[in-house]
Amino acid sequence: MRAIVLRQPGGLNKLEATSMPDVGAPAPGEIAVQIKASSLNYHDYAVVTGAIKAPDQRIPMSDAAGEVTAVGDGVIGYKIGDRVVSTFFPDWLDGKPGEGGFSRVPGDGIDGYAREAVVAPSTAFTRAPKGYSHSEAATLTCAGLTAWRALAHEGQLKAGETVLVQGTGGVSIFALQFAKSMGATVVATSSSDAKLERLKALGADHLINYKSVEKWGNMAREMSGGGLDHIVEIGGAGTLPQSIAAAKIGGHIALIGILAGLHGPIPTAALMTKQIRLQGITVGSRRQQLSMVKAIDATGIRPVIDQTFPLEGLADAFRYQESGKHFGKICIDVTS
Repeated sequence: MRAIVLRQPGGLNKLEATSMPDVGAPAPGEIAVQIKASSLNYHDYAVVTGAIKAPDQRIPMSDAAGEVTAVGDGVIGYKIGDRVVSTFFPDWLDGKPGEGGFSRVPGDGIDGYAREAVVAPSTAFTRAPKGYSHSEAATLTCAGLTAWRALAHEGQLKAGETVLVQGTGGVSIFALQFAKSMGATVVATSSSDAKLERLKALGADHLINYKSVEKWGNMAREMSGGGLDHIVEIGGAGTLPQSIAAAKIGGHIALIGILAGLHGPIPTAALMTKQIRLQGITVGSRRQQLSMVKAIDATGIRPVIDQTFPLEGLADAFRYQESGKHFGKICIDVTS
């Protein structure tokens, strides 16, 4: 089968197309899946550029969607031909996060999905939403579930509440879509007026160009009528002070990224005075993914896909991600 491996010390020029033996038959409790599509995340970018160290010849990519081609003994709930989507933490089935960090995350601690087929425990996948293409399903593993967990599970978002989303990456657009489907009012930020108009078309109620408004947190608070109930924070230390300013008393900030910096001054006094609940979030459990898929089936939400690249064009896909020009998800068609 065709595959892409990462040679050390990492870097986009170290992504190498190769041929590997076909996967064997699944053992008891396993399924075989023909991989049809994947999608890019910042975590994948960190692996392939060497910011996160991985063993030589690691197969990258944490997200996958495809079809079941064989079912091992004892597996319940799958049949040949089922359309499935991978889970980010194959061993986190339910409950609270466990120990181990990224040691079992595909494309990082174990081989990922930049390949044509895989044999894995049946719990490493869930069914895909009804009517989704493989590329659409492949956007859910990391970005979709992160947004869903931040708002639906940890935030317990209710109709009529307010949500702030930052930028136009996969997580932020999913958060906008989930929030609107649940009856929330959404404030969206971006550095591009053109992208803000696209966010408006997706349902954003209020728009802020954070390049034009230095203290956008104050503006967001005013737009929301006294502060945001929920903020999906993708920037980290670089944008967290503005998110704290934007939040209402007792508001919830889901810290899901560090795109604007690892280090910076944090107004801890404001955090305490406003009694904000600040929570770090890394994707979610299989149970939460099942809940998300059920919600997508009910609401008809469709992912926003910017561009799709072939498997052998994986490095070019990451270069496009580097450019920051994308709006939504960048996908990989493994079949082409």
